Amino acid sequence: MKTTYTIDPAHSSAQFAVRHMMITNVRGGFSSVNGTIEYDPANPAVARVDAAIDVATISTLDAQRDTHLKSPDFLDAAQFPTITFKSKKAAPSGDGEAKITGDLTIHGVTKEVVLNVEGPTPEGKDPFGNTRVGASASTKIKRSEFGLTWNAALEAGGVLVGDDLKIELEISAIKA
Repeated sequence: MKTTYTIDPAHSSAQFAVRHMMITNVRGGFSSVNGTIEYDPANPAVARVDAAIDVATISTLDAQRDTHLKSPDFLDAAQFPTITFKSKKAAPSGDGEAKITGDLTIHGVTKEVVLNVEGPTPEGKDPFGNTRVGASASTKIKRSEFGLTWNAALEAGGVLVGDDLKIELEISAIKA
């Protein structure tokens, strides 16, 4: 039987990593992940995910960089206040793992991506009587494909910000 869960923003996160100056990864994340998950353990292929991230909640632990990332140079939070994911299909890919294909919209551009998912976990009760499940997911995108093309050339060659963007999600969801 399909069950609906609501993503708990207080216990969920969307993190990213991007190469900086072609040397190291800069990490950041968003503190507001909302949405719903529909899941039937007897038929995992009918799973559905509908999620939204508030762009204004970005944090890289550097206020100046966060302001730049919210600007029209990057995410343009004023014009595109949310990042969304809407699943189209799910396919189990191993013991407790699945691939969920869906439309990711960033900066007003929608592209199909595949999330590599671990979970969901078995249901468990939290101290407040809620029934919860959890899952982890990851994917990698090219930020340029979503219109995130701002960059700066480095004097020694190369660019300031890499094009590959690694995305990791940690989701805790409450049974509706």
